[in-house]
Amino acid sequence: MWTVIDSPVGELRLVEHNGAITAIEFSPFRDSDGRPRGDRDDDHPLLVETTRQLRAYFDRDLKEFDLPLAPVGSAFQQRVWQALLGVGWGETASYGEIAHRLGMTNAASRAVGLANGRNPIPIVIPCHRIIGANGTLTGYAGGLPRKQLLLELEQDALF
Repeated sequence: MWTVIDSPVGELRLVEHNGAITAIEFSPFRDSDGRPRGDRDDDHPLLVETTRQLRAYFDRDLKEFDLPLAPVGSAFQQRVWQALLGVGWGETASYGEIAHRLGMTNAASRAVGLANGRNPIPIVIPCHRIIGANGTLTGYAGGLPRKQLLLELEQDALF
Protein backbone atom coordinates (compact mmCIF):
# COMPACT_ATOMS: atom_id res chain seq x y z
CA MET A 1 0.00 0.00 0.00
CA TRP A 2 1.10 3.56 -0.51
CA THR A 3 0.01 7.16 -0.18
CA VAL A 4 1.36 10.55 -1.19
CA ILE A 5 1.72 13.53 1.14
CA ASP A 6 2.83 17.11 0.72
CA SER A 7 5.88 18.22 2.70
CA PRO A 8 8.36 21.10 2.83
CA VAL A 9 10.67 18.99 0.60
CA GLY A 10 7.96 18.32 -1.98
CA GLU A 11 5.59 15.42 -2.41
CA LEU A 12 6.60 12.20 -0.65
CA ARG A 13 5.30 8.75 -1.49
CA LEU A 14 5.10 6.55 1.61
CA VAL A 15 5.15 2.81 0.95
CA GLU A 16 4.04 0.07 3.34
CA HIS A 17 4.43 -3.67 2.86
CA ASN A 18 3.56 -6.42 5.36
CA GLY A 19 3.10 -3.99 8.25
CA ALA A 20 6.31 -2.00 7.86
CA ILE A 21 7.46 1.07 5.98
CA THR A 22 9.63 -0.03 3.05
CA ALA A 23 10.14 3.27 1.25
CA ILE A 24 9.76 7.02 1.34
CA GLU A 25 10.21 8.38 -2.15
CA PHE A 26 10.85 11.94 -3.30
CA SER A 27 9.00 13.26 -6.32
CA PRO A 28 9.26 12.87 -9.22
CA PHE A 29 8.33 9.27 -8.49
CA ARG A 30 9.76 6.35 -10.45
CA ASP A 31 7.29 3.56 -10.95
CA SER A 32 9.45 1.30 -13.07
CA ASP A 33 12.14 0.51 -10.49
CA GLY A 34 10.74 -2.93 -9.67
CA ARG A 35 9.74 -2.13 -6.08
CA PRO A 36 6.40 -3.58 -4.99
CA ARG A 37 3.96 -0.88 -3.98
CA GLY A 38 0.47 -2.32 -4.27
CA ASP A 39 -2.56 -0.06 -4.37
CA ARG A 40 -2.95 3.47 -3.06
CA ASP A 41 -4.63 3.51 0.35
CA ASP A 42 -4.69 6.93 2.03
CA ASP A 43 -6.48 5.43 5.05
CA HIS A 44 -4.08 2.56 5.82
CA PRO A 45 -3.34 2.85 9.57
CA LEU A 46 0.46 2.63 9.23
CA LEU A 47 0.52 5.17 6.41
CA VAL A 48 -1.71 7.50 8.44
CA GLU A 49 0.67 7.16 11.42
CA THR A 50 3.72 7.71 9.21
CA THR A 51 2.08 10.84 7.81
CA ARG A 52 1.36 12.07 11.34
CA GLN A 53 4.96 11.51 12.45
CA LEU A 54 6.43 13.14 9.35
CA ARG A 55 4.21 16.21 9.80
CA ALA A 56 5.26 16.43 13.45
CA TYR A 57 8.91 16.15 12.34
CA PHE A 58 8.51 18.96 9.81
CA ASP A 59 6.79 21.05 12.52
CA ARG A 60 9.82 20.39 14.80
CA ASP A 61 7.58 18.59 17.28
CA LEU A 62 9.09 15.13 16.72
CA LYS A 63 12.77 14.31 16.89
CA GLU A 64 12.67 10.50 16.84
CA PHE A 65 10.45 8.36 14.66
CA ASP A 66 8.74 5.29 16.06
CA LEU A 67 7.71 3.25 13.04
CA PRO A 68 8.22 -0.35 11.95
CA LEU A 69 10.82 -0.23 9.17
CA ALA A 70 11.77 -2.87 6.61
CA PRO A 71 14.25 -1.38 4.15
CA VAL A 72 15.32 -3.85 1.49
CA GLY A 73 19.05 -4.07 0.84
CA SER A 74 22.22 -6.10 1.24
CA ALA A 75 23.57 -7.08 4.65
CA PHE A 76 26.16 -4.28 4.42
CA GLN A 77 23.52 -1.71 3.47
CA GLN A 78 21.38 -2.86 6.40
CA ARG A 79 24.34 -2.32 8.76
CA VAL A 80 24.92 1.18 7.40
CA TRP A 81 21.25 2.11 7.62
CA GLN A 82 21.13 0.83 11.20
CA ALA A 83 24.16 3.00 12.03
CA LEU A 84 22.42 6.03 10.49
CA LEU A 85 19.63 5.63 13.03
CA GLY A 86 22.25 6.41 15.70
CA VAL A 87 22.83 9.91 14.28
CA GLY A 88 20.28 11.95 16.20
CA TRP A 89 18.29 15.11 15.50
CA GLY A 90 20.58 18.08 15.00
CA GLU A 91 23.70 15.90 14.71
CA THR A 92 25.83 15.14 11.68
CA ALA A 93 28.46 12.52 11.02
CA SER A 94 30.89 11.92 8.19
CA TYR A 95 31.00 8.82 6.03
CA GLY A 96 34.28 7.95 7.74
CA GLU A 97 32.68 8.24 11.18
CA ILE A 98 29.93 5.85 10.13
CA ALA A 99 32.59 3.45 8.81
CA HIS A 100 34.34 3.62 12.20
CA ARG A 101 31.06 2.95 14.02
CA LEU A 102 30.84 -0.21 11.92
CA GLY A 103 34.37 -1.24 12.93
CA MET A 104 35.92 -0.29 9.60
CA THR A 105 38.59 2.17 8.51
CA ASN A 106 38.20 5.38 6.51
CA ALA A 107 38.86 3.25 3.42
CA ALA A 108 35.25 2.06 3.75
CA SER A 109 33.92 5.64 3.47
CA ARG A 110 33.07 5.26 -0.20
CA ALA A 111 31.14 2.03 0.42
CA VAL A 112 29.31 3.73 3.30
CA GLY A 113 28.48 6.62 0.95
CA LEU A 114 27.08 4.26 -1.67
CA ALA A 115 24.94 2.47 0.92
CA ASN A 116 23.83 5.82 2.32
CA GLY A 117 22.73 6.89 -1.17
CA ARG A 118 20.60 3.75 -1.57
CA ASN A 119 18.68 4.27 1.66
CA PRO A 120 15.06 3.60 0.66
CA ILE A 121 13.57 5.34 3.72
CA PRO A 122 15.11 8.83 3.80
CA ILE A 123 14.23 11.28 6.56
CA VAL A 124 13.17 8.47 8.93
CA ILE A 125 16.54 6.75 8.38
CA PRO A 126 18.44 10.05 8.45
CA CYS A 127 20.87 9.80 5.57
CA HIS A 128 20.63 13.60 5.21
CA ARG A 129 22.71 13.92 8.39
CA ILE A 130 25.78 12.38 6.76
CA ILE A 131 28.23 14.95 5.40
CA GLY A 132 31.72 15.08 3.94
CA ALA A 133 34.75 14.80 6.20
CA ASN A 134 35.46 18.51 5.71
CA GLY A 135 31.93 19.45 6.78
CA THR A 136 30.56 20.07 3.30
CA LEU A 137 27.28 18.76 2.00
CA THR A 138 27.82 15.89 -0.36
CA GLY A 139 25.42 14.01 -2.61
CA TYR A 140 21.87 13.25 -1.59
CA ALA A 141 19.42 11.06 -3.49
CA GLY A 142 16.75 13.72 -3.03
CA GLY A 143 19.09 16.48 -4.21
CA LEU A 144 21.26 18.86 -2.21
CA PRO A 145 18.54 21.52 -1.77
CA ARG A 146 16.40 18.97 0.07
CA LYS A 147 19.37 17.87 2.19
CA GLN A 148 20.09 21.50 3.09
CA LEU A 149 16.45 22.11 4.02
CA LEU A 150 16.33 19.02 6.26
CA LEU A 151 19.55 20.02 8.02
CA GLU A 152 18.29 23.59 8.49
CA LEU A 153 15.04 22.24 9.92
CA GLU A 154 17.06 20.48 12.62
CA GLN A 155 19.45 23.37 13.19
CA ASP A 156 17.70 24.65 16.30
CA ALA A 157 19.09 21.60 18.09
CA LEU A 158 22.63 22.79 17.40
CA PHE A 159 22.30 25.96 19.51
